[in-house]
Amino acid sequence: MKKEVSKLLSMPKSVVFLQLPTVMKLDLKHIQVPIESEMAQFEHKFRDFMKSKVKLLDHITHYIVKRKGKQMRPMFVFLTAGVCGPINESTHRGAALIELLHTASLVHDDVVDDANYRRGFFSINALWKNKIAVLVGDYLLSRGLLLSVEHNDFHLLRIVSNAVREMSEGELLQSYKARKLDVEEDVYYQIIRQKTASLIASCCSVGASSVCTDEETIQRMWDFGEKVGMAFQIKDDLFDYGEDEIGKPLGIDIKEKKMTLPLIYALRNADWLEKKKIMYLIRNRSEDKKAVNEVISFVKKSGGLDYAKQKMTAFYQEALALLDHFPDSAYKSSLRDLVLYSIERKK
Repeated sequence: MKKEVSKLLSMPKSVVFLQLPTVMKLDLKHIQVPIESEMAQFEHKFRDFMKSKVKLLDHITHYIVKRKGKQMRPMFVFLTAGVCGPINESTHRGAALIELLHTASLVHDDVVDDANYRRGFFSINALWKNKIAVLVGDYLLSRGLLLSVEHNDFHLLRIVSNAVREMSEGELLQSYKARKLDVEEDVYYQIIRQKTASLIASCCSVGASSVCTDEETIQRMWDFGEKVGMAFQIKDDLFDYGEDEIGKPLGIDIKEKKMTLPLIYALRNADWLEKKKIMYLIRNRSEDKKAVNEVISFVKKSGGLDYAKQKMTAFYQEALALLDHFPDSAYKSSLRDLVLYSIERKK
């Protein structure tokens, strides 16, 4: 094993990226080691931040906390804070602010999408109907805003509010483009930068801003998080083509007429007749499983997956290059591992 690891470390980074996961399996518990106590404290504090005197609301927020995901967002906040300075109470509030506003957006998204499940659990709207779900989302939003205002964390609120605006614009742009099916690669990057990368960028920027005032450092962490977010979303788009069948449902993006990078590349390199056929299938038969499978097969044969993986790797390497500006530490090491985990995840 030692010889294999030494051999990998001497290889170019692009090669290491492709081979490292076959040698060692990244584990979130291992990544969390430098911030283990902070994450434990965060869970209790986040639960307290969500409490309400209204029994029904308290019951629903308890359900939300109980079905929490991997908590990668607070991990990015705490690890970037640890890289930039001593973690403090402002860091905890920043992590909670992001979780509150993001959770509010997810609750509202489920209403808009008429989704009955979230992370394998029933969604709020499925259990308590749309009206209550919208009000719960509004409550979470207000709790996040008050948390910042009450502690004068306006610098953190500004960062996260900007990310929420970007996310909304990105989702609207994607919905608009889904109607016309005319997404080019540069527009695709704009969409994922706004709707996904801006959130991870805000996590990293909030982490830095909670422990230091150096604008260059805070901006660098924003840029780092944005690169990670771009790679993260491309990975998510690859799930649609069966890269990992335990991920999201196969072909869901095609059914929703979302133009993702593998498909954009494949269409760009197809001849006129084939492109016309595939566009017809997406536009008119996206609910037909056989047609969706035909589109997936077309993308795979056209090299769309390989191209998307190359772009994902490029964003990953750019993120690590930005992280290299910071001194070595246990926080930095775990942050690097978290970046790799985010693009090697299976779901």
